Amino acid sequence: MTTRVQIGPATLYCGDAYEIRPTLGWMDADVTDPPYKFRAEGGGHYRKSRTGMDDIIADGLDQGFDHSIVNSLLCGAAVVFCHNDQLPKLLPYLDGSFKRQAVCTWRKKNPQPVANKHYRPVCEFYIHAWNDGFHPRGSLEDLDRQITAMSPRGGAKFGHATVKPDEVMDKIMRNVAGTRICDPFMGTGSTGVAAIRAGKTFTGIEHNPKHFQTAIDRCRAAVAETERTAA
Repeated sequence: MTTRVQIGPATLYCGDAYEIRPTLGWMDADVTDPPYKFRAEGGGHYRKSRTGMDDIIADGLDQGFDHSIVNSLLCGAAVVFCHNDQLPKLLPYLDGSFKRQAVCTWRKKNPQPVANKHYRPVCEFYIHAWNDGFHPRGSLEDLDRQITAMSPRGGAKFGHATVKPDEVMDKIMRNVAGTRICDPFMGTGSTGVAAIRAGKTFTGIEHNPKHFQTAIDRCRAAVAETERTAA
């Protein structure tokens, strides 16, 4: 069963992204933070004192995603967050679908003090891929491929293990062309909040009812904020 909620310029769906996204038609950009594919066990003593990785496993956010949901016939550009280990497969897929692409990074000011038989997770990657007419926009500063920002902690995580900071999402909204934005893996609505603040139209999809409700609350607050600013 799919639930649809309209909040000003935002349309939110609670349901299966793989079923809903193909029915939504053309969007200027799909901007999304899909489930990463990575080794979620380990972490030693630090892991035992924190539940973040357990929450990721419980939500199935360590199992990856079907790349076909990013469809260049349905969007002019795509911004896709991913784990380092997903880059070797995701980059060729996007290269075969879009004309150009760039690997960008969010460098964390407060990375977790773990390595887990890998490199320390100081950066998270996202790929911006685009076709003609949908190249990256913004000031010269906006067009840096790296942004440095705090990783959300405590209440700023909105009960979600992998929420992205507003500063990062606001930058991405300045970079993407057009006004129609879709996030097939909406989570708690960070993309939607950034899109609303940027004056864009947003469509989001989330299968988890708890996170869906958080996204509703956050998008409503963002709409109210923009209305107060415009008054």
